[in-house]
Amino acid sequence: MRVAVAGTFGPLHDGHRTLFEHALRFGENGVVVALTSDELAVETRHEPRPIPSLEERMQTVTDAIRELDEWDRDVEIRTLETEDGIATDEPSIDALVVSPETAPELEGINDRRREQGFEPLSGIVAPYVYADDGERISSTRIVAGEIDEHGRVLE
Repeated sequence: MRVAVAGTFGPLHDGHRTLFEHALRFGENGVVVALTSDELAVETRHEPRPIPSLEERMQTVTDAIRELDEWDRDVEIRTLETEDGIATDEPSIDALVVSPETAPELEGINDRRREQGFEPLSGIVAPYVYADDGERISSTRIVAGEIDEHGRVLE
């Protein structure tokens, strides 16, 4: 199975690492990591926040994948220019790793894939990762100085 995972991934945290682990575990025919472009990263924020540059995020993701990849997968990191770009435009993708929050978006992605004559994607739902305070780990919380990348409370 060829698996994709997409996101801004900045700053990187243990929730993102869980997404990568799932992609690597199931991606025996390769993994595509789609990193949002700098422009798309800003457009898709519900709340504005500082986001590391694409170059910084690409390096951080590359390092994290290297540390997590115990299967020696073929991993390709691409820039994502539109929200569903790779998931809807890439016929060789078989599955998409999603969080419980983004899982409902898979239905619309599969509708667009079918319109193009592509097979629908399977969804691989990675669980949320929680901080020590019981709340979800998020990049927004890290930037706000509430927690570190592993969910340790900083306040």
